[in-house]
Amino acid sequence: MEPIKYLATDDTPEVTLDAENNTFRIAERSLPENAFEFYKPIYEWFEKYVQSPNRYTELHFHLDYFNTASAKQISKLLTLLEQIKSSLIVKWHYYSDDIDMEETGARYARLTGISFALIEEETEDDDELKIIYD
Repeated sequence: MEPIKYLATDDTPEVTLDAENNTFRIAERSLPENAFEFYKPIYEWFEKYVQSPNRYTELHFHLDYFNTASAKQISKLLTLLEQIKSSLIVKWHYYSDDIDMEETGARYARLTGISFALIEEETEDDDELKIIYD
């Protein structure tokens, strides 16, 4: 299978789907104007992948933010991946101060029956947002 590699933009996530190197990652922001069209090749890739998956699949989501349309497409992906749930773990990364993203990961875990690991990470320091007073 040919890998998929999309670099992140302001509105679309970084996506790496590479079965040969066992790398599966969707990260950053997901706000595409047309989420169905953006996620369509990703969904189709996974449709092929579930026919002959690796012995173990670890899918990482490390999203800072996603809109409702993206949430629907992520749900579709996870529903498809239930076919390989015995050899799949989803690692749902979220920042320690992002309760919404933590709860979203927990909700997906409950709805799908897929093994999820909720991984809390320290909030990144963003120098552009810091205000320093003398």
